[in-house]
Amino acid sequence: MDYESKWKAERERKAFLALADGTVFHGVAFGAAKDALGEVVFNTGMSGYQEILTDPSYAGQFVTLTAAEIGNYGINGADVESRALFLSGLVIGDLTPPSNWRSEKSLDDYLKENGVPGIYGVDTRALTIHLREHGNQKAYLCTGGSQLAATESEAIAKAREWVGLDGQDYAAKVTCGEVHEFSATKDTKNTESKKDLCVLCGEKDPPRIVCYDFGVKSNILRSLAAWAKVTVVPAKTSAEEVLALNPDGIFLSNGPADPAAVIYAIENIRKLLGKAPIMGICLGHQLLSLACGAKTMRLKFGHHGCNHPVKNLATGQVEITSQNHNFAVDPATVPECLEVTHVNLNDGSIEGVRHKTLPAFSVQYHPESCPGPHDSKYLFKDFKEMISAAKNAESAKMQ
Repeated sequence: MDYESKWKAERERKAFLALADGTVFHGVAFGAAKDALGEVVFNTGMSGYQEILTDPSYAGQFVTLTAAEIGNYGINGADVESRALFLSGLVIGDLTPPSNWRSEKSLDDYLKENGVPGIYGVDTRALTIHLREHGNQKAYLCTGGSQLAATESEAIAKAREWVGLDGQDYAAKVTCGEVHEFSATKDTKNTESKKDLCVLCGEKDPPRIVCYDFGVKSNILRSLAAWAKVTVVPAKTSAEEVLALNPDGIFLSNGPADPAAVIYAIENIRKLLGKAPIMGICLGHQLLSLACGAKTMRLKFGHHGCNHPVKNLATGQVEITSQNHNFAVDPATVPECLEVTHVNLNDGSIEGVRHKTLPAFSVQYHPESCPGPHDSKYLFKDFKEMISAAKNAESAKMQ
């Protein structure tokens, strides 16, 4: 079946997205023929939809892409950022057929294979404005392709009844199942193995980093594996188990939902502070801040995209960053032991902190830049230098 015939058939699958506030957006179903509940957010990235789809931080959410046309470069195995798709659904304007030499399948087929519903033909500009004015919304996506199909009023009621993401621990839902070694290779289709090998760094005795997987992306692990041996551990791994691995550094990854609900991680991080250098990003940034005594708050519509300006307060330099989060550190609760290092130039929210006396720092954004600009990659270098300084200090003590 050619795309014109296929899309004609698909257009018969009418769909709608019902928000908890009673607003309904209509479109055409694609992807998996199922209904779903989730929280609607919008992402302002102009490209990188495959990396966005495979970011575990979107677990429990309907992602609205503000770019006008989606699907034009298809899907390929090299750009997958996690083992599965965790988002609740995809909302787009125009669904286009793939036309790129790297494409291996269409976006429609990819969503079908992974059981994720989608809706296209939506006025995403109107939806984005609505979310900016009224905040992120709980929602019900009705594709008309399952026994769970509902009327608009029923869908609105289901959206209102859904528990939502506040107070929910989604890190436990997306984390890996066991401790394993990460090995980055030049073949990005095979980025993960159990071999105790650091392929890219080429160092005889590279530092060992233990990465807490709260929803880690593959390119974060590749960025670390460029200069270190990386051991990935599940979100609920105890501080004692992490220390038994003799890490030279500890990395706190990105992840979904409410950081305050991940109580076990906060307690473990508190125990690990001062035992080894720590770097956190996104959810890991929030968890580190919580472990130090800060509190977090929900943003009105979150930060989702790869074009967010952040100011480095130490250098005055502005970085264009990749972000994906609904919560942030409350400025009024930053403890004395932390200093704010970065701020968001759109809304003034905290984008980075550093511990004043212990080797630990974190940022709210995604410095692995996948997708996104490379302005923030220096942070991995900062982490490497922090680890080296700690190892040198330890060696000096022993002499």
